[in-house]
Amino acid sequence: MAQYIRDVMTPNPVLLSATSTLVEAAMAMRDFDVGAVIVLDDGQVYGIATDRDIVVRAIANGNYPATTKLGEVCSRKLATVAPSDTIDVAVRLMRDRAIRRLPVVENGQPVGIVSIGDLSSEQEPYSPLADISNAPPNR
Repeated sequence: MAQYIRDVMTPNPVLLSATSTLVEAAMAMRDFDVGAVIVLDDGQVYGIATDRDIVVRAIANGNYPATTKLGEVCSRKLATVAPSDTIDVAVRLMRDRAIRRLPVVENGQPVGIVSIGDLSSEQEPYSPLADISNAPPNR
């Protein structure tokens, strides 16, 4: 059983600038088969944006995807973890803040992302959530 974030995180997360458009974010999510991107401003972690953020915070409010910037809709109140943090730290943060993904940051730079599915797959490999998380994507 993995004990540390580095053991379960997805390395090399998709990174986009806060000035990227929602269309660019959606294309990156499609192309890299991910549901979230880490948003940067001047090379620093600025926020995180999910496919749900694009739909609920932007499109459903009438924002035009080709001109709306990612920085306008991303979640800004971030909790992050380090690769050397234990899985328990991530579980506690996700539970306390009701979030599903955490950027993994080392020396101020994003190096990965860990999701509730990653943690479930590690801690409860035969759970329904782990099965869903490990299933091939719908295309």
